[in-house]
Amino acid sequence: MAPPLLKTAFKQVKVLQSFYTGGKCALSGDGRILVSTLDEDVILTDMETGQELARVEGDTEMISTLAITPNASHLITCSKSFMMRIYTLTVTPTGITATLARAVKAHDAPVITSAIDPTGTLFATGGSDGLVKVWDIKGGFVTHNLRGHGGVISALSFFAPPDRNAKKWRLASGADDTKIIIWDLSTRKMVKTLEGHNSVVRGLDWSVDGKILVSGGRDAVFIIWETNDWSARGQVPVIETLETVGLLAPGAKVGQSEGDNSQVVYTAGDKGSIRLWSSSTGKSIPMAKTDQEDEIVDVIYSKKTNSIISVHNDQTLLVRSLAPNLPISRRISGHHDEIIDLQYLTSNDSLIALATNSEDIRILSPNEGSFGDIGVLKGHSDIAICLDRDSTGNWLLSGGKDNEARLWKIDPENPLQHERFTCYARFVGHTESLGAVALSRSEPNQSSSFPTPPKFLITGSKDSTIKRWEVPKAPEGQNNVIIKSSKALFTRKAHDKDINFIDISSDDKLFATASQDRTIKVWSAETGETVGICKGHRRGVWSVKFGPSHVTASTVGGEGAGRLLLSASGDKTVRLWNLGDYSCLKTFEGHAGIVLKAMWLNNGLQVASAGGEGLVKIWEARTGECVTTLDGHEDKVWALAGSRDESIIVTGGGDSVVSFWKDVSEETREERQKEEEKKVEQEQKLANYIQAKDYKSAIILALELNYPYKLLNLFTSVINSPDAEKDSIIGLKSVDEVLANLKDYHLYLLLCRIRDWNTNSRTSNVAQRVLSVLLRSFPAEKFVDLKVPTRKKTEEEGEGQKKRKGETMIIKDIMEAMERYTERHYGRVEDLVGESYIVEYTLNQMEEAAFVDDKKVARALVGKGQVNGIHDDSDEEEEVASSDNNEEEVASEDEDEDVEMK
Repeated sequence: MAPPLLKTAFKQVKVLQSFYTGGKCALSGDGRILVSTLDEDVILTDMETGQELARVEGDTEMISTLAITPNASHLITCSKSFMMRIYTLTVTPTGITATLARAVKAHDAPVITSAIDPTGTLFATGGSDGLVKVWDIKGGFVTHNLRGHGGVISALSFFAPPDRNAKKWRLASGADDTKIIIWDLSTRKMVKTLEGHNSVVRGLDWSVDGKILVSGGRDAVFIIWETNDWSARGQVPVIETLETVGLLAPGAKVGQSEGDNSQVVYTAGDKGSIRLWSSSTGKSIPMAKTDQEDEIVDVIYSKKTNSIISVHNDQTLLVRSLAPNLPISRRISGHHDEIIDLQYLTSNDSLIALATNSEDIRILSPNEGSFGDIGVLKGHSDIAICLDRDSTGNWLLSGGKDNEARLWKIDPENPLQHERFTCYARFVGHTESLGAVALSRSEPNQSSSFPTPPKFLITGSKDSTIKRWEVPKAPEGQNNVIIKSSKALFTRKAHDKDINFIDISSDDKLFATASQDRTIKVWSAETGETVGICKGHRRGVWSVKFGPSHVTASTVGGEGAGRLLLSASGDKTVRLWNLGDYSCLKTFEGHAGIVLKAMWLNNGLQVASAGGEGLVKIWEARTGECVTTLDGHEDKVWALAGSRDESIIVTGGGDSVVSFWKDVSEETREERQKEEEKKVEQEQKLANYIQAKDYKSAIILALELNYPYKLLNLFTSVINSPDAEKDSIIGLKSVDEVLANLKDYHLYLLLCRIRDWNTNSRTSNVAQRVLSVLLRSFPAEKFVDLKVPTRKKTEEEGEGQKKRKGETMIIKDIMEAMERYTERHYGRVEDLVGESYIVEYTLNQMEEAAFVDDKKVARALVGKGQVNGIHDDSDEEEEVASSDNNEEEVASEDEDEDVEMK
C-alpha cells in the first residue's frame, strides 16, 4: 500500500471579515445591498451571501454619515474631513464598481447626519455648524441652503408627496437645540418651528400621506405631530433614551389590536430593543420579552423585504421579521474583534464556534453562501478566552476571564430554537482567569438519541493551578437548569506562570499542560501526578498536542516506540517530543514571530503551525521541511483548527478575519502534471520550428512559453540570416508581420524582454531592432493604454524564475527603463563617432609628416652625390637627377600615392 501523499497546497475558499465597525448603515431599496462603515472605508455587502461587493477607500478620516439611493445608482459619503463624495455604482458579474463622480467640501464643519429622498434625486446634509444643505445627486451641486437652527443638526427626513407635486415637498430637520424645523423645498422657506422636546432630537419620519410627523429624542419621549396645524397629537414617554424613531408602512400587522389600521411607530434606544406603538392611540403594542441586547444606535426599515434591521453598539445587526413580537430571523456580526480561539462543532462540522474578545461565544456556519451568526452563547460575565470540544462535537467547553468554565450543549437540530444552544453546567473554583480548558476524548454513551456529556474536563488558570472536574448528570426533569459545580476532583499547583494550553490524550490516561514558564508537563489524568517534564523551549509555550496513537518516535525518524507530543512556543519554533524519555526529537524553525498554535495533520505525517507574523506553515513531520505557507492574515493568528476529514483548515487572527483553507494538493499535482506534459509537447514543437527555420511560428510559441533566451536567439538568427530581406527591419517580412499583430499579452511580454535585452550592449542591437518594429507598427496610444494582463504565469516570470507577491511592472516603468539604456547606447555610439574623427586627424598628421621627411632625404642624397655607396646603380642616379629637376612631378606622384594609402 502506497504511503499517503503530503498536503502541499491549500486554497482560501472562504473569508469571514469585518464589514462594520460603527457609525452609519444604509440599505438599498430592494434590500440586497448593505452599505456600512469600516473605519474610514465604506463596504458594500450582499445581504444574501455576505459577499463583499465593493470597497470604497476613504480619505484617512472617519466616515460621519452615508447614504445609497433606492435604486442603488449612487453612493454618497461624508467624512470628518468636511468632504462629501458622490459615487456612481455599476453592477458587474463579480460585484459592484464604484466610480467617483464628484468630491466637494460639504460644510465648514463635519457633517453629522444626512437623508436621501424616496426618488433618489435629492440628498440633505446637516452639519455641526447648524446649517442644512440640499444637494442634487446627479449634478453634485447645492439646491438649498437652509439656516435656522442654533445647534448641531441631529436628524433629517424628506417628505415626497405620492403625486410628486413639487409644491408639497418638505424637509424636516432636528437639532441639539431641541427644535424641529419644517422647510418648504419649493419656496426654500421655513414653514414651522416645532418645540416639544427637552433634549437632542434623534429621529424624524413622515407618514405616507404626509398627515403626521413623528419625532423622538434623548428626552425619552416621542411626539406625533398633526401636519395640518402642526399641533402635537400626543407626547408618549418611552422610559429610554431614543436614538431612532420611524413609521412602518401602512398595513403592516405586527400585533396591533383589531380595527387599528393606523401606521405603527417604532422606537429604539439604549435598552437594546425595538418597541412598537400605535400612531392613532400612542399605546404600546405588547411584545414577548427577548434577550437583552446592546444599545441600538440605528434602525433600518425595508419595505421590500418586510423586515427591520436594528444596528447595535457592539457592531451587531439583527434582522427581524415584521410579524408579532418581531422575531429575529438573522444575527449578523459586523466586527468580530480579535479571534482568540475557535472550534468546529457537530459530528459533520456544520458549525463553528468563535471566541472573539467578548463575553459572548458566536456560532457560525462555515458553509459557502451563509451570512450571519447561527447563534450566540451568552453566560460568561467577562471575555471568553479558550474553547474545546468533545469527540462528537455536540459539547463545547469554554473558559473565561470571569474565573469559570462553562459546558455548552450544541443541538442545532432541536425544533425548539431556544434549546439549540444551552449552557449545561458551570465549573467555579479558580481564583483567576482561565487560560486553558480540555474535554475528555473518550467516545460517549450512544444509547440515547443525543450524545451524553463527556466524563470529565481539565481547566488551567492564571492562578497556576489545574483542576479536574467530573461532569455531573442533569437532575431528572430539570434539563434546562444550569448545573453549578464548585468541587474539583483534584487541584494541583502546575506551573510557576500562566497556563496557556491543555490537551488530553486520546485514551484519557494523560494530559499535558503548556505554560509561560517555558515548560511542558505531562500528568496522569487519574491521579493528577506529574509523569514527565519537557524542557527546551527558550520562551513561553503557547500550545501542546498529543500525537495520534499510531505515530511514534520511529515514524518521524527518531528512535524508540514512544508516543509524540507537539508544542509551539514564543521562541519561534515548533518541537516534537518523545514521550518515552521526554526528549526533543525535532525542532521546526521558519516562523519570523512567536508560534501560537500547532496541530497534527495528515494522520500524523504533517504538522500545521500558526504564527504571530500572520502566517500558517505546513511541515513534514519526518524531515522538518516546510512544504507550504498560508498567507491570509495581517495580524497574529491566534486560532487554528481542522475539519474531521482534514480537508479544511480554518484560522482566526487578531485582524478579525476567519479564513477557510481547502486542501487542493491532489488537484494541484494533477494540474502540474498536465502542464508539464503540455510543456514537453510545446518544447518539441519549438525545436521543430527552429529546425525548419519557421521563425514566425517559433517566435509566437517562444512568446507563449515565455522563453526569453530562446526568443533572443531566434531574433538574432533572423537578423544575421544570409537570406535577410532588405525591405524588412528585423530581417524577414513574415517576422515583422508577426510583431505588428501581437496580442496585448504578448506585446507586454515582449516589451519586458526588450527592456531586459536593452540593458546589455551585446544584445542591445537585437532589442533596438525589435523595438523599432513595434514603434512603427503600433500607435503611441496603444502603449499608453496597454494594461498589464493577468495570467497564471505572468510576464515577469522567466525560465526558472518565481514572481514575488505584489510585483507588478506597469508600462510606464518599462518604457522609462528602455529610455534610460537607449540613451546610454546612443551616447556610446556618439562617443565612438567622435573618437573616429580623432583617429582620422592623427593619420592625416602622420602622412603629412612622412611626406616632408621624404623630401629632405631626397635632397640630401643629391647633395652628397650618393656618398658612402648607398646606391651604385647608374640608372637610379639618373632617376634622382630627373626627380631633382622635376620636383612638381614628383610631388604630384607622392600625393597620388598618399590618396591610395588613405
